[in-house]
Amino acid sequence: MAKRAAPEVNAGSMADIAFLLLIFFLVTTTMEKDSGINRKLPPIQDDDQEDVIIKQKNIFTVLINGKDQMLVEDELMQIKDLRAAAVEFLDNGGDGSCTYCKGRRNPKSSDNPDKAIISLKNERETSYETYISVQNELVGAYNELRNRRAQEQFGTSFLEMQKNYKDVQWIGNKTKLKERIDQIKLEYPMKLSEVQ
Repeated sequence: MAKRAAPEVNAGSMADIAFLLLIFFLVTTTMEKDSGINRKLPPIQDDDQEDVIIKQKNIFTVLINGKDQMLVEDELMQIKDLRAAAVEFLDNGGDGSCTYCKGRRNPKSSDNPDKAIISLKNERETSYETYISVQNELVGAYNELRNRRAQEQFGTSFLEMQKNYKDVQWIGNKTKLKERIDQIKLEYPMKLSEVQ
């Protein structure tokens, strides 16, 4: 008796279907974009550079312990009060060189927003929630001052200026807008130092 040949399955269309499914999933899948805290790292120092001497009155110290308690300038403080304290420190203008500062001009506090540094130190046991909340309040203090200055000078908020600069459909002079943004950043530079 002769053997009959087994019928063959046409696998060509299976490969086409698999390829179409792969393309479908690649096109329709969205990729998660990682987000984090935006910080500019300091430049690499040369060995022959001198150490910069900073007056203690120009440093605003924020310490967070493992129990999520915050010590600001050697006083216990709640997170809700941190932004106002940081704004007061940054906008002090103690040496009189800052013509746009609206602070009390306390000679025992920061001399100028350009010289003012916020120093943040936390312990390993500090919760991420508290750490991020403190970061948000400190960045919020800078944004509040920058918004006020932009409103005074250009009639719009700093955040709105940044939004317009990033918007590709915004019709306006982006070069001039960039110069204004840089001017505000120069007047209130974000000097936030994290201590180990």
